[in-house]
Amino acid sequence: MGPKAKVAGKARAPAKRKLAEEFPSGEVLTDTVKKSWKLGAPIGKGGFGLIYLANENSANAVGADARYVIKVEPSENGPLFSELKFYMRAAKPELIQNWMKSRKLKNLGVPRYWGSGLHEKGGKRYRFMVIDRLGTDLQKKFEECGKKFSRKVVLQLGLRLLDILEYIHDHEYVHADIKASNLMLSQGDPNLVYLVDYGLAYRFSPDGVHKEYKEDPKRCHDGTIELTSIDAHKGASPCRRSDLEILCYCMVQWLCGRLPWEDKLQDPLYVRDSKINCQENISQFMIKCFSTQNKPDEIQKFMEVVKSIGYQDRPPYDRLRSILQTGLKSIQSKDDGKLEFTPVNGTLSSPVKKTTRKRKADETSVADASEAKTKKEDVNGAKSPAKSPRKKKVPASRQTRVGTLRSPGATGRPRGRPKKTQA
Repeated sequence: MGPKAKVAGKARAPAKRKLAEEFPSGEVLTDTVKKSWKLGAPIGKGGFGLIYLANENSANAVGADARYVIKVEPSENGPLFSELKFYMRAAKPELIQNWMKSRKLKNLGVPRYWGSGLHEKGGKRYRFMVIDRLGTDLQKKFEECGKKFSRKVVLQLGLRLLDILEYIHDHEYVHADIKASNLMLSQGDPNLVYLVDYGLAYRFSPDGVHKEYKEDPKRCHDGTIELTSIDAHKGASPCRRSDLEILCYCMVQWLCGRLPWEDKLQDPLYVRDSKINCQENISQFMIKCFSTQNKPDEIQKFMEVVKSIGYQDRPPYDRLRSILQTGLKSIQSKDDGKLEFTPVNGTLSSPVKKTTRKRKADETSVADASEAKTKKEDVNGAKSPAKSPRKKKVPASRQTRVGTLRSPGATGRPRGRPKKTQA
């Protein structure tokens, strides 16, 4: 799993993070329960540190068929520490196995946690974590497919993510950053998909007590700007409905190629207000994204249910699954366990709209000429990871409450609400 894109803001100051030095293949790390792990070649790097192939320590070298990866970062850095807390509490193999058994699931797309600890080298201390090794991420598949997935694949992914989200929600966490680059296929079975990167994961209900709704101007727009929830845009801590709202945007993006607000991602208030308008009139939003003959009714129904969820409500996961399963039946299909990532014939969105969006993106860009050129080349798809901030910060004076987001105690009804690659 690759590192997180850099995020702006005092709480996560990438420029101040120290980079981990690269350890040689064969370096042995010992975790907190005295189990030894041997490092292989590094397969990813980022602002927090490095990711290595790894196996349990033995006389053999760690090869390309390694079963595990180890994330390593200087101990004073923060991202891995946050992610480690989630894995230690909610991703132990026995927890996942018991959940699968109780729900009669053949697989659950949460990487398993195998160990962690501190390692000293050259007078410096490093934090490390051992998890399952996975394969390619869905952003690569999305681009290979012309930045559109088939309706069947999107509905299948939605069903898999409902299983994953129900699991992590019932273990007191929300993910807060669901997107194609944070979804990875199994190394051994390309039909299995895993949700990764828990660096923004939030413990919304410690010891079963749900956090109260509270807007914090310093935290506005956390997450990936085009997909994050209205709760996050307003500076409120993420909750279960936040994850499901993000899932809605993901499914629409995967089906039609782009979201209507992707032209002005440099303006977080515009993106927030566009999402509020979307939630207030989901039917109109669907018309913007799809032609009449290709409009997926199940996605609109799914969004309507998510809109009705209160900040502290437990989502109706089974009802949402039923909606997606009905969508599969409407196209004479079913979740057969096979993810077929093939280019979609034809287009679901109007070429005229795409041209207009491209023009607007060029006119409103605040980037330099080379960035503008990149936008032109990437106009038919999701943002380039290198150009899209995970978090945008605006002056507190501009962070006004807009729309019809419910008060913290509201339990229902209208709300306007509100990287990973492994070898």
